[in-house]
Amino acid sequence: MRIKHWAVATVVILGGGAALLSLSSRAATTIPYQDSARVADGEAVYAQNCAGCHGVNLEGQANWQRRNGQGLLPAPPHDETGHTWHHADELLFRLTKLGPATIAGNGYRSAMPGFGGVLSDEQIWSVLAYIKAQWPADIQARHTQAFQ
Repeated sequence: MRIKHWAVATVVILGGGAALLSLSSRAATTIPYQDSARVADGEAVYAQNCAGCHGVNLEGQANWQRRNGQGLLPAPPHDETGHTWHHADELLFRLTKLGPATIAGNGYRSAMPGFGGVLSDEQIWSVLAYIKAQWPADIQARHTQAFQ
């Protein structure tokens, strides 16, 4: 029987304890990309905390799909050329809050830290709102349709 990677990650998350089970934010449960105030807040938070790796224009780092000399994947783009829009809102929130290594488990290594100790849940949702608001309308619609 084949198990998809996301199913394994879900099992790892669920097996990780109560702290990981209570990740939902009271501030949002879906990306508030149509809220202009949240998008503006997210832009400022993104510029300060994310743009250094993911790019000022969401372009990511070069060769983001190939591991570097340290065995880590470079920061992916968050524009429509990347895979961000292929993931559900809650997973994007968890990846940002906890970091990819925590979500993937099993010794996975990532240069991206979790931002849960740096950003509030509301700030994380606002950053995601800013990112989604930059996608073309057809990508926004596909993402929304796929995950809501």
